Amino acid sequence: MKLYVGNLSYSTNEETLRAHFEAHGSVADVAVISDRDTGRPRGFGFVTMNNDDEARAAMEELNGKDLEGRALNVNEARERTRG
Repeated sequence: MKLYVGNLSYSTNEETLRAHFEAHGSVADVAVISDRDTGRPRGFGFVTMNNDDEARAAMEELNGKDLEGRALNVNEARERTRG
């Protein structure tokens, strides 16, 4: 299951985010999204977890919790729509 993680500190990197979620299960992939032009983080990212039950538990546990001074916003990721 792919999770959207919002309200990230601009100093949060993929390793930090992975470690935060690995406490709740097996993490397959982590991406912190950066601005194409400036290369600076945009304040959100995605975490893909191998097990849906672990992903749901992580979402419930980590939504609203502090990471590097910011309260995380964790939801199930939605497919991108074009248009």
